[in-house]
Amino acid sequence: MRVDAFDFDLPREQIATRPVSPRHSARLLDVAPDGLHDRTMLDLPSLLEPGDVMVFNDTRVIPARLSGLRPAIHPGCQPAGVDITLHQGLGPDTWAAFAKGARKLSPGQTVVLSADGDFTARVENRQEGGEIVLRFDRSGADLMAALERHGHIPLPPYMGRKDDARDRQDYQTVYASRDGAVAAPTAGLHFTPELLEAIDARGIRRVHVTLHVGAGTFLPVKAEDTRDHRMHAETGDISADAARTITQAREQGGRVVCVGTTSLRLLESAAAPDGSLSAWSGSTSIFITPGYQFRIADLLVTNFHLPRSTLFMLVCALAGLDAMHAAYAHAIKAGYRFYSYGDGSLLRCKDSC
Repeated sequence: MRVDAFDFDLPREQIATRPVSPRHSARLLDVAPDGLHDRTMLDLPSLLEPGDVMVFNDTRVIPARLSGLRPAIHPGCQPAGVDITLHQGLGPDTWAAFAKGARKLSPGQTVVLSADGDFTARVENRQEGGEIVLRFDRSGADLMAALERHGHIPLPPYMGRKDDARDRQDYQTVYASRDGAVAAPTAGLHFTPELLEAIDARGIRRVHVTLHVGAGTFLPVKAEDTRDHRMHAETGDISADAARTITQAREQGGRVVCVGTTSLRLLESAAAPDGSLSAWSGSTSIFITPGYQFRIADLLVTNFHLPRSTLFMLVCALAGLDAMHAAYAHAIKAGYRFYSYGDGSLLRCKDSC
């Protein structure tokens, strides 16, 4: 399918650079069978039914953007700067990363990542497209502690600013618990303890799954046809308890409400061809475009996505290409805030409505 089918124009002033406060006061565009309805996130529980199950991604964003120095190429030259964004953990001390200046990095070189020279990583190999594999000088909790000291929150480039102290909290869901994401599951940023309590009071079940979101989510689709685009892999897991709760809800007539495209992609990756679900752990590079047959997801809570992005393609696959272009046109006209810190929408799978 041609990528330009997923294009649209967005005024720059509608790109949110900070979240609203409180989080649950964000607007919610309800894309319903009977039309478009302007609501707020606090209306969400009333739009769902007792017995539905909501699926949240509990990954936690780490400070995955690093600035370092690579060795001088020639004697007498000064070490050169390199900007690194981690995007997938490969082991307790090893990460795949994107790097500016990767062509000048060679396997075996050491990159210095702290002013005192105490935090370093060795280049294990260099791949296409500015990708490298780094092995750090520490692992596990010690590596996470070093990233907290020396790293930065990897805000999406369209925000046009560097991260600050506020982003350490703002760019994190209130239920984040498992380190590993380098981008937030942004639909979850709207949820507060008060909103979660209202969901519980409505009789809606909640489960957590984990997909560690990678920086590949920020990469533009450069191909002209969706068949030629390569997705970057992300790792995650679904516990036996979560799979059991989702299965029971479906058997009892409840709907599966995915909070964010990350939760949806994880469930669809783990689902068997017949739609059954069990415990799952692994890596996924699933790419969902129109024509995809959804196995589990019935509804999706999600933010507004970039034009020509894999995420806009996903929501078009779920709710329909024409329906999403109409919804986005309404959102732009009505002044909705877009992207990671922006407003939300509630979508229904066109095949299950």
